[in-house]
Amino acid sequence: MFLRCLNGEIQKCRRSPVWLAFLVLPMFPAILGTGNYMANREVLEDGWYSLWSQHTLFSSLFFLPALLGVFCAWQWRLEHTDHNWNRFMTTPVPISALCLAKLSLAVGISFLAQLCIGGLFLFSGFLVGISEPVPPELWEWLLCGAVGGMSVCAVQLFLSLVLRAFAPPVAIGLAGGIFGLMATAQGVGYGFPYSLLCLGMRANNPAMKLEFLVFFVSVGIYTALFTLLTIWYLHHRDVSTE
Repeated sequence: MFLRCLNGEIQKCRRSPVWLAFLVLPMFPAILGTGNYMANREVLEDGWYSLWSQHTLFSSLFFLPALLGVFCAWQWRLEHTDHNWNRFMTTPVPISALCLAKLSLAVGISFLAQLCIGGLFLFSGFLVGISEPVPPELWEWLLCGAVGGMSVCAVQLFLSLVLRAFAPPVAIGLAGGIFGLMATAQGVGYGFPYSLLCLGMRANNPAMKLEFLVFFVSVGIYTALFTLLTIWYLHHRDVSTE
């Protein structure tokens, strides 16, 4: 059942223009971060680690939450505007399977985005002539960033279901990234879903020690909570097209 739902979601998004955002948005933090690194190279002397701090400052703060927000909003936008609700709600599969399929696809985008960010980071480093070995922690940063993005996806999917206009959930995602960095700076990042993305990527602080147990428990709680809220909303509220 779940695999059939997932395949259906993939088919709906297959030829969607939303993929353009996935291709374009990760380039901006790479360009801005590399430019900032080059402009302050006399201060940023730690090679790959300094470059990562500049890349993630922009990606986790602005572009990655916006990217996930756009994709999650687009997933529900098809139901909101293309008269799919009757078909969606009467499909002979559990609503939970339909919601988990949307979440799984969004989480897949989170992992793909991290791979793209990692590739652009490596390309930028070689382009500016960093000769030191690539940080062995890079794969951990990317993996934890993708896992942290799971909580963002769950929140954004719920918001995009409830707020039927396309722009407000995306704006909330962008604001969430900013407040997430602020919460991290105040030492309460593990309690805010958008901060988990920053923490996982070690945004602007590659030397930070991640509390893995607290991190994974927090991701699990937020992901489960907002997924259950999404399922509950569909069970208990009438939905209609615009």
